[in-house]
Amino acid sequence: MEKSGGKGKAGKQGKSAKGLAQKKASTTRSSKAGLTFPVGRIHRLLKQWAFRNGRVGGTAAVYAAAVLEYLCSEVIELAGNAAQDMKVKRVAPRHLQLAIRGDEELDHLIKATISGGGVVPYIHKFLLNKTGKGKKKGAKEEATS
Repeated sequence: MEKSGGKGKAGKQGKSAKGLAQKKASTTRSSKAGLTFPVGRIHRLLKQWAFRNGRVGGTAAVYAAAVLEYLCSEVIELAGNAAQDMKVKRVAPRHLQLAIRGDEELDHLIKATISGGGVVPYIHKFLLNKTGKGKKKGAKEEATS
């Protein structure tokens, strides 16, 4: 005896096997926008951070994800170049520090202290020129005397 109205072979009530086979695969908002960063997660976090009414437009999350993805790719590319210059295959905090501080706009944007980043090497031009010229002139005078 079969009961009518229960789950059938397909496992879903009221659906035929053909209807299940033709079901669309869900596409994420990230893939629709052509992004790697998760638009849904950023939208959820934006709603949590919005204070009073928590209303955030859908395109705001896509825009924020695109901006974050661009900034991350920029920093990672510059840090990878710094690591490649030092003939190292792994990006370390030092490479991130050199990449961020070497770029004027990123340095202005990111004011954070990077743990293990060290300092950017800098010798004032006045010191370089003075020591270089002074030694050469002194060496010539000693040779002629």
